[in-house]
Amino acid sequence: MGVDEQTVDQAAKAAPAPEEATTTTTAAEPASATRYPIAPGYRVNVRTGPGTSYRIVRTLPLGSRVPIYCQKPGERVTGPYGTSNLWCNIANGQFISDTYVLTGSDGYIAPRCD
Repeated sequence: MGVDEQTVDQAAKAAPAPEEATTTTTAAEPASATRYPIAPGYRVNVRTGPGTSYRIVRTLPLGSRVPIYCQKPGERVTGPYGTSNLWCNIANGQFISDTYVLTGSDGYIAPRCD
């Protein structure tokens, strides 16, 4: 889809308002899992690893919110919230670029993945 290669100024990544980061659960995640919003207007490719060369396993629909279990460095990508090599693990073996997630930080907000 080419979503991973968009360019926008990094200053656009601001701290989420309380209503933007919500706590919800599914059977597969702990009760305390915070879900972070994906950038408005984007359908984001979910990949098997931290880079655009990894296989796409699904595409997140508009308005998605995701948990972040851990983060790891990978391919440098530019998205609506800047340029970064940080990738977020949102499910077992599923990664998205941090530049598409409104976390309120340009750095780690979760433990590093093993």
